[in-house]
Amino acid sequence: MNIPEMSAFPKGNANEAFARFFTEQSYLNILSADQVVIGNVTFEPKCCNNWHIHHADKGGGQILLVTAGEGWHQQWGKPARKLKAGNIVHIPAEIKHWHGSAADSWFQHLAVEVPGENCKTEWCEMVSEEEYK
Repeated sequence: MNIPEMSAFPKGNANEAFARFFTEQSYLNILSADQVVIGNVTFEPKCCNNWHIHHADKGGGQILLVTAGEGWHQQWGKPARKLKAGNIVHIPAEIKHWHGSAADSWFQHLAVEVPGENCKTEWCEMVSEEEYK
């Protein structure tokens, strides 16, 4: 599967700034930094980010709008959810989670950062092979 053929949003450049928080190569294209931050994130097959938490004193969190491919999202203590184009994932602040591509598919989503007060992301441990499967 070739992402440029699947999505209206270009994959952007290699996500070097956050590479240490991803298992394989990801790409980042910031679509908006005004009003609401929206990043187009593209994952090569079998790529996922570490467990992480979007902290906020008020508001905050993240919304994922899946635009192409197949992937996964999992909240701590819950089963993983299979994702495909058209799915929307609401991630409240303070919820530990991860997201990434399926083993055999590229995956792309728009990551919308929900405005809030004192927002920051805490990056945690890598997703284990057992959790990913």
